[in-house]
Amino acid sequence: MKKTLFLLTMALTLFSCAKQEKEQAHQQTALDIINTRVSVRQFTGEKLSQEQISIILKAGMSAPTAANKQPWAFVVVDDEASLEALAEAVKSSRLENGASHAIVVCGDMTKTLEGEGQGYWVEDTSAATENMLLAAHALGLGSLWVGVYPIAERVKTVGEVIGVPEHIIPMCIITLGYPAEQPTVKDKYKEENIHYNKW
Repeated sequence: MKKTLFLLTMALTLFSCAKQEKEQAHQQTALDIINTRVSVRQFTGEKLSQEQISIILKAGMSAPTAANKQPWAFVVVDDEASLEALAEAVKSSRLENGASHAIVVCGDMTKTLEGEGQGYWVEDTSAATENMLLAAHALGLGSLWVGVYPIAERVKTVGEVIGVPEHIIPMCIITLGYPAEQPTVKDKYKEENIHYNKW
């Protein structure tokens, strides 16, 4: 009886360990995700689910902001006509390359700090953008950060495509989809860019 219980316990332990190892092998750590994210410019054309978009948006809204003002707004674009219009407005968006969605990250000027601190909206929306890029990568998706602000012509044309009111400024476009390419991960770490205490 004791031998049977011992063997059963051992079998359950081995099964549990194997299951944990398998789960860990499929889970990327936060540092893995940060260090292996790349810009993707070619997509398969397969559509993302609403659940995937919601996860990405939630990650964006988890970013830190100055005084917790959260001066952002997000325009999710998934219809073909609007994607084509954005691709025409910003040639570097690569939206014509099979992208499923675009998220236009905007600054909401009614939610910013007053005075000199107003400009923090750029930092806040940038933090949200990086969170969304990392979330997309964690989901096995490809993404591309495409600058809009502060180029006046881009701000104007993108704003017209998505129909923003006056107090909303398009900051950037995130192009999203299933990757049709696997760009090489670049090691961008450079000692010469680091200073301690003083320059």
